[in-house]
Amino acid sequence: MAGSGAVGSGAVGSGAVAPGAGDDARRAQAARALLVAAHREHWGTVLAAVARTVGGPLGGDLGIAEEATQDAFVQALEAWPRDGAPERPAAWLTTVARRRALDRVRRDAVLRRRLPLLAVEADRAAHAPHGPGGADGSGGAYGSGGAAGAADDGVPDERLALVLACCHPALAPEGRVALTLRMVCGLSTAEVARAFLVSEPTMAARLTRAKRKVAAAGVPLRVPPPPELAARLPTVLDVVHLAATAGHTASTGDALRRDDLAARALDLARVLAVLVPRDPEVLGLLALLVLTEARAPARTDAQGVPVPLEQQDRALWDAGLTAEGLRHLGTARRALGRRRPGRHLLQAEVAAVHARAASYAATDWQRLLLLHDALCATWPSPVVRLARAAAVGLARGPEQGLAALDAVAGDERLRSYPYLPAARGEMLRRLGRREEAAAELRRALALQPSAAERRGLERRLAALGAPEAPRRDGGPGGSGVSGGGER
Repeated sequence: MAGSGAVGSGAVGSGAVAPGAGDDARRAQAARALLVAAHREHWGTVLAAVARTVGGPLGGDLGIAEEATQDAFVQALEAWPRDGAPERPAAWLTTVARRRALDRVRRDAVLRRRLPLLAVEADRAAHAPHGPGGADGSGGAYGSGGAAGAADDGVPDERLALVLACCHPALAPEGRVALTLRMVCGLSTAEVARAFLVSEPTMAARLTRAKRKVAAAGVPLRVPPPPELAARLPTVLDVVHLAATAGHTASTGDALRRDDLAARALDLARVLAVLVPRDPEVLGLLALLVLTEARAPARTDAQGVPVPLEQQDRALWDAGLTAEGLRHLGTARRALGRRRPGRHLLQAEVAAVHARAASYAATDWQRLLLLHDALCATWPSPVVRLARAAAVGLARGPEQGLAALDAVAGDERLRSYPYLPAARGEMLRRLGRREEAAAELRRALALQPSAAERRGLERRLAALGAPEAPRRDGGPGGSGVSGGGER
């Protein structure tokens, strides 16, 4: 097997985790931990490098690159605990995956070349002299050199090229997001299916169609020239933002947030900021995600119940990340110049208002409302309009907030969105209309939010002195996609 040859090549075999005095279990545990980290950090990089390095033979077939990358991680799962983890995990994985991919390409080429011959000369095939161990047309031991033998002094960061391929205009929007989550973020098909609230076979079929479209369209795995990149960058930012939103509030599972997905989205935003360093929207998105990440430790209590912003312990907010996010925001403003800000930068401004407030009471609600007004003008999605209505309540009082919420309540797209009755319940509570507030919270619970959000709503209901709504377990969570200005 090509893979076993790669492991045995010695190029990546020296162990960062030195063999202890018989402490194999400890070494194996360390190797597995490193592999988990490598999967989170390098999946997209390895896959992109494999697809691009052997791009000619692969002909843009992301499926082959994906399978080869999976094989490399599986091989690492066996080899690292046994032999010790490599010093450069990404290079090790890339080497193995490249060889796997080229092996597959070679087999396919042989089949394509021989199958027509077999069809024509079927009666002579049984006596053909070239058996399975014969020629491949490219010489024998490709595994010892060839394209895969390219120096692995470092694995170039090619994730942007992969993201751009996954976000190609030839794909439907939902296909772009799904393909990015699978190919770049490394989520399993089942995980992507859960994020979209569809069955795993449905998502598998959707991903297969998307990959075939990428191959059929001959999408090159490269960063396009600046004019084309500028045209496609908004789609990429949308995809990263959607991934971050899905991580911020998980639609399924017991936890409020998907740490892995949030981390991968933030990682992608950082990569984009390095590769496109002077785009205000790129920097705005990075600022937004960093500032959001800074608040993560305070979003739930020890039992995993969501803590409203008003009650969060701001001492738990990560000061380092807050400072970093504000720094990115400043850079984005300078890059913007005299132009109008886009939605990502505006959302970062909203997050910055919260980050700068010493307390909930000290929040600059008037500025927050102005920012939501600007956000609605730029991105008038139903969820953003809902967030703006909530901001009205904070800036001008609950009565006006309730009226603003009622003004957006007729949008059919919000009919099954639990945040709408939850927001109405909050305004009614502040107006002292407790029974009506409790009824709204029960409506929110009836819309089947995620398990964590359910616990938060139940706590709010209990604080009103109202009995909990009957449980309706077993269904999927609510939308879970915030997309609003306040994250």
